[in-house]
Amino acid sequence: MQLASVAVAPDEIEALLTFAPNEPMRTSEVPDLAKAVVRALPGLRGHRCDNDGHATFPDELRDTEIAHLVEHAALEIMAMAGSPDTLRGRTSWDFARDGRGVFRVCLEYDRSPVASGALQLAVELVSALAGEATPPDVLAAVSTLREARRSG
Repeated sequence: MQLASVAVAPDEIEALLTFAPNEPMRTSEVPDLAKAVVRALPGLRGHRCDNDGHATFPDELRDTEIAHLVEHAALEIMAMAGSPDTLRGRTSWDFARDGRGVFRVCLEYDRSPVASGALQLAVELVSALAGEATPPDVLAAVSTLREARRSG
């Protein structure tokens, strides 16, 4: 998964996430990914998600788009860095328009540097956990984002 682009609007940030043809695009394709991400970001257990079946986000985690997981991970990281936990996000895709494996992740924000940093950290974390690599130090990165909040 790559963070292909980030566009910052006055109240929302939009990222394009791209997946290579051989990369998994769903959490169900990566054994224990959901558990690993919740261990790294325990606050995800409390996330809510708007969906047709009214499933909780932890229920959704069993089989959802990895880009959707990145959306929630970024929102959780933003909250850990001091952003309101009322901020929302959405994940969408139109493979006919953008090409297979291209997802749009949009996040509301209160401080754009925090949102950008949280999005980057979420991509790094989920990518590492999906690829069985060493994940970034989330707490250290969140501390840096808190500093960005204070100085921005």
